Amino acid sequence: MSMPKRVTIQPHLSIEELERRYRKAKDPVERTHYQIVWLLAQDKRTEEVSMTTSYSCDWIRKVARRYNRLGPDALGDRRHENPGGEPLLNKLQQAELAKALQGPAPDGGTWNSRKVAEWISDRIHRPVALQRGWDYLKQSSRLKSECRTLKVD
Repeated sequence: MSMPKRVTIQPHLSIEELERRYRKAKDPVERTHYQIVWLLAQDKRTEEVSMTTSYSCDWIRKVARRYNRLGPDALGDRRHENPGGEPLLNKLQQAELAKALQGPAPDGGTWNSRKVAEWISDRIHRPVALQRGWDYLKQSSRLKSECRTLKVD
């Protein structure tokens, strides 16, 4: 059985600079990413780095590939750069829903997450999770309370 190939780290930064950035990083994700790269740059095996950091070997290799390709800018928490998906409803549909929520639900009762999800589903012609109905219902009630707070006599 052959030994697994070690991950090679491109010398974008010296080992000393990687350690300095690891120790100075305020963001926990960035700190761990620098730790991973720093340990790999010292010729540690992926399994050793995994045991030290508690990250999977696959994730460690992914961080290393990203660092090798893009350098230090590739490290850190990149989730804040993700704007997320498009909302289920466009602005016009959101306004229609807000107006609908001012009256009774289609069955004459009170609006709930299931009824809002069904209303949305009818508009966008695809199934909608109850959670999305709850999100829009909550958003609508928050907007109403903000409007009440902002009213001036």
